[in-house]
Amino acid sequence: MTNFAATLINQYQTKGILIDTNILLLWLVGSTNKERITKFNRTQSFEVTDYELLVAIFQKFQKILTTPNILTEVSNLINQLGEPDRSQCFSIFARDIAQLDEIYTDSNTIAATDKFPKFGLTDCGIVNVAKDNYLVLTDDLKLASYLQKIGIDTLNFNNIRVYGWK
Repeated sequence: MTNFAATLINQYQTKGILIDTNILLLWLVGSTNKERITKFNRTQSFEVTDYELLVAIFQKFQKILTTPNILTEVSNLINQLGEPDRSQCFSIFARDIAQLDEIYTDSNTIAATDKFPKFGLTDCGIVNVAKDNYLVLTDDLKLASYLQKIGIDTLNFNNIRVYGWK
């Protein structure tokens, strides 16, 4: 697994990595308060070491990509944090959003895809943006499996974190 991940990361380090909702949320919550990672219901499956691994992965890429749908989902999830972490996380979100390349695809285009009923707006948007362009980093097994099946290079963060790859 580590060779597979390293190969993909090297292949895409100049092109970029498209990060899914939970990965972006982990990054923002960890950037706000590492101790909150294991206490917030939306990130409690992660550890502080996962956040540190994620930061190390991000440093290998010239571009970190997202979509408006991912950003909206993350914003809605941040809203579930208690204060003062909620306000602090939104401040960091506002600051760090400039580090992300946001790629827009109109919802009509996304909804017209044949997999829309199964995967929905955000995940179908990821398919549309990533195809032939970017590596995808997700913790969603269903999405990762589908992306790999259709030939989109994907790393499942849950697999990487098991090996502690850096």
